[in-house]
Amino acid sequence: MTRGFDLMSFFKGSTELPDDKKPPIPEEEDALLEKVAVKVVQWRMGVPAILFLESVKPLNYIGAQTMVFFEPIVQSIFNFKDYNIFRTALERRENIENLLQKIEKYDAVLYQYEKELNKFIKAEKKKWRWHQRYLGIARPRIEFPPELRNSPFAKEQTNKSSK
Repeated sequence: MTRGFDLMSFFKGSTELPDDKKPPIPEEEDALLEKVAVKVVQWRMGVPAILFLESVKPLNYIGAQTMVFFEPIVQSIFNFKDYNIFRTALERRENIENLLQKIEKYDAVLYQYEKELNKFIKAEKKKWRWHQRYLGIARPRIEFPPELRNSPFAKEQTNKSSK
């Protein structure tokens, strides 16, 4: 054994030395990754994003350097104030894992929200008369309870369902 750790466990698992102390993720990077995760899940691209990020995780530094190359073009077309923060966040592999966990968390929140929303709408439709339910004539407007209105995913769902 060298330096106080088992060499075989070093080769089986992580490529990091056990004695290494990693600095915590800066708050601005964490907030930006949170925002990206919410947008990905709102666009219903959680599963493709997870598959893509898992497949390119070993190439995260090369992807960040590609973002440096394309930065003048992107900044001239779009006005992204968080572009540099996102690029520096992608240079560190633990941020890719952090982004994956955030996407999975918000995807689970969205799944639970949609489950509760569909349950509520189904219960509301049982109160409708037969011509409202089957023919769609004079459907009443659905009033959603506050717990379903205050979700980060509520805006698009409640507008789509109440029509």
